[in-house]
Amino acid sequence: MTEPLIGVSTYLEPSARWGVWDLPAALLPAGYPRLVQAGGGLAAMLPPDEPAAAARVVARLDGLVIAGGPDVEPGRYGAEREPLTGPPAEERDAWELALIAAALESGTPLLGICRGMQLLNVALGGTLVQHLEGHTETVGTFGAHPVKPVPGTRYAAIVAEEADVPTYHHQAVDRLGRGLVVSAHAADGTVEAVELPGEPWVLGVQWHPEMGQDARVMAALVAAAAARSTS
Repeated sequence: MTEPLIGVSTYLEPSARWGVWDLPAALLPAGYPRLVQAGGGLAAMLPPDEPAAAARVVARLDGLVIAGGPDVEPGRYGAEREPLTGPPAEERDAWELALIAAALESGTPLLGICRGMQLLNVALGGTLVQHLEGHTETVGTFGAHPVKPVPGTRYAAIVAEEADVPTYHHQAVDRLGRGLVVSAHAADGTVEAVELPGEPWVLGVQWHPEMGQDARVMAALVAAAAARSTS
């Protein structure tokens, strides 16, 4: 059986260095494609493009991952920018919101990681907490804390036990978007996973599975993508 093709959205940076070069770059931490591969899929990078192209792109994929990254622009959910909110990433916001809309419309299995979960919530009309303490240890260093699944959810069917996860974020879900349910919490009550019940397969996790060794969430996305591609 051919491995499902899983598209992963990328960063878009004004400057990146490799060899003798220092140029604008669309890039992705290597943990993302490695996680897709560990889960049994083929990874394809999806750099920002015109939002009108999103439906055509998603139509060629078996599954979609919206990666982590910068803060979502608060205006996207009707809020004023707070002092600790990071600079905008307008091209990524527009592109990834279009990818999410296309995946939801087409029934393409979708996994949001950190920013990706937050953007999924915003895409469905939800809002975000712009800053919270305790989920980033030091700048540039991933921490870890336990998350507890909500019984009966898709996430709990994938990871039944409370588990430590790699974490680095300062924003979180506030008001839930349309149809979403919470499927995991941190000890302090922070929403750590959300999902749409039933079909299509849609899950968002607040942590960074690409920075750990547990590929179960990605393997579940790949399995959903494989089932859809053969149905």
